[in-house]
Amino acid sequence: MTVALYVPGDRPDRFAKAVATGADVVILDLEDAVAADAKDASRTAVDAWLAEHGGAGLQVRVTAGSGDDLAMLAAHDVAVRLPKVRGAADVDAVVDRLAHPDRVDRPIHALVEDAAGLTALDEIARHPAVASLAIGEADLRADLGATSPAMLQHARILLVVAARAAGLPAPLMAAYPAVRDLDGLEADCRAGAALGFGGRTAIHPSQVDRIRRAFAPSDAEVAWARETLAALASGGVATLADGQMVDEAMARRARATLARLERS
Repeated sequence: MTVALYVPGDRPDRFAKAVATGADVVILDLEDAVAADAKDASRTAVDAWLAEHGGAGLQVRVTAGSGDDLAMLAAHDVAVRLPKVRGAADVDAVVDRLAHPDRVDRPIHALVEDAAGLTALDEIARHPAVASLAIGEADLRADLGATSPAMLQHARILLVVAARAAGLPAPLMAAYPAVRDLDGLEADCRAGAALGFGGRTAIHPSQVDRIRRAFAPSDAEVAWARETLAALASGGVATLADGQMVDEAMARRARATLARLERS
């Protein structure tokens, strides 16, 4: 399970605080969180932070199509969070701009935010530089003109399937915009975990612990997993105390549940 925390690139006073929250990844944001007239200051702040602290445990979300962002990042070994990806060509363009003869190609975390990107999920996921997939849900809804939860659910399912088919990690859910609604955040995270998501991005430190708690397996799930693995210790098929039949498919699910527990 992974929690990634966004922090605006023009707020260097918050960079260290974001790292101290215990989030697994901190995303220094040069895109939506930064006003147009603060872009230069944002790049300067992120450049200085990376020069002093390096890029371990960090990603930088660039502004789509910004050559200035990529020129700054070319000097640093840090993962790139790339918004508005519509196909493999968008990833190629960034990889080419950031290529360096003395460095291994950096991972690209691709954000799909419109219908074109959604229909190209498989192509994007299979690009060798792509390390993860995610959906920008607010942008996708705006592009589709969709307000129905069914559309968002459909997109989430497509994302999980595409990531799995390409051998990528379980994707992270998009940020939950209602910062004060922690109960709503937790409920939505549990729904995402049930779909196969592997964590979530946060936009405020108060969300980090609730996301982590929501993605941790419940006591009932842990008890079922342990009982299942004990019953299947000799392989084959077994029946649990409640009468449920379990086999190797359930054993895989049980092992995954206990792995989530260890990471929570």
